[in-house]
Amino acid sequence: MKRFAILAPVLLALTLIAPARADKLTIAAAADLKYAMAEVVDKFRATRPSDQIEVIYGSSGKFFTQIQNGAPFDMYFSADIEYPKTLEKDGLTASKTRPYAFGRIVLWSLNPALARTALKDLPRADIRKFAIANPHHAPYGLRAREALEHQKVWAMMEPKLVMGENIAHAAQFVDSGAADAGIVALSLVLAPNMKDKGAWTLIPDTWHEPLEQGYVITKRAAAKPVAKAFADYMATEPARAIMRRYGFVLPGEEGR
Repeated sequence: MKRFAILAPVLLALTLIAPARADKLTIAAAADLKYAMAEVVDKFRATRPSDQIEVIYGSSGKFFTQIQNGAPFDMYFSADIEYPKTLEKDGLTASKTRPYAFGRIVLWSLNPALARTALKDLPRADIRKFAIANPHHAPYGLRAREALEHQKVWAMMEPKLVMGENIAHAAQFVDSGAADAGIVALSLVLAPNMKDKGAWTLIPDTWHEPLEQGYVITKRAAAKPVAKAFADYMATEPARAIMRRYGFVLPGEEGR
């Protein structure tokens, strides 16, 4: 008993100075975030080095369906804000939906001449295959279709299309030469390993519906402090500076 009385203060002190339990955060993120999110996560990790963060990139529409069916994601970053809003409405989130950016689309090709072609002239250009993301579940693919429809060339380009599962996959078609050109995310062509490849032309955002993007904490992460911390970190200037550098238009800065 006497020995326990001596050891008790020591054990208490060790408990108080022990490192906090590490949390693991699993994020489902739209493919346009592939490079920007990697930098944001690296910055965030510096503030919480004991936490583990895994980011899985893919199609916003497919992630939406997976989360509806119980996929083990703690946070969801969607290229279409309507997907997380629907999850919130259906009671599948632990937070309100927060907007984080507006995305932009570009015509990109390894052949600079093709990259400078007006969309209305694409059917007459020397293009065998043209890449976009699948418009049925990828928001960037839907916006690409809207832009081509706006210029009245969708029907003529449709036989030449190769469709990626997500926007990063569509960019891979162009990068590998499997497609001569494509409509991809500005954030991808600005990435360090892509920016010196070929050329791109920004497509006017008046030619398609806005690519408003948003994120939520899912219901399964309601008790995870790291999820709330990361959600809050996205609104900080270090995170916003990274997003700007990748061509995203940020909430509150649309008129700049």
